[in-house]
Amino acid sequence: MVVMINLLIPAGYLIGAIPFGYLIAKIWNVDIRRSGSGNIGATNVFRSLGLFPGLMVFALDLAKGTFAIYLAQQMTDLPWVIILTGLATILGHMYSIFLKFKGGRGVSTSLGVLLGIAPDIFIGTLIFAALVIFITRYVSVASMITPILVTVAFFTLKRPLPYTLTAGMVAILIIIRHASNLKRLLEKTEPRVGEKDA
Repeated sequence: MVVMINLLIPAGYLIGAIPFGYLIAKIWNVDIRRSGSGNIGATNVFRSLGLFPGLMVFALDLAKGTFAIYLAQQMTDLPWVIILTGLATILGHMYSIFLKFKGGRGVSTSLGVLLGIAPDIFIGTLIFAALVIFITRYVSVASMITPILVTVAFFTLKRPLPYTLTAGMVAILIIIRHASNLKRLLEKTEPRVGEKDA
């Protein structure tokens, strides 16, 4: 198990650290770190460059999480090892070694991990997030609420304890990464869907 952990966790981190938002934006000759909110995630790419680049980044960031979980599942059936690989992938996205340990907020990659370990909860999460965005027109609100919902779902459905505990940890991390969004929400300056960052 130690050998698997020593292989899978660094691999998960490096997969997560691939900064697709930064790379895709470069195709459009934009340094996404200097555009909009400065975040490399799909939401900022969407606001800065449009729907197609934003969807590309969302899909690729999500795929990082799913691919890392797939690799782990091919090597072990131990929940702790699988979910730690997923956590390493999320942390790689948030603190990318390729961007001087800066990165995104981890939402898309977390969804990818969720798809890999619990497709049923993933589908429910997407539906819930879409409803929140439709009602509030704030992506950030959905991004902060859905990780909490996922944690509750894991606990309620009695999924493996490592998954529940890690989901709670990821929820806290994502909320912390959204501190600037929380501030803007309180100040009523947070851009809604279709609006650009001030």
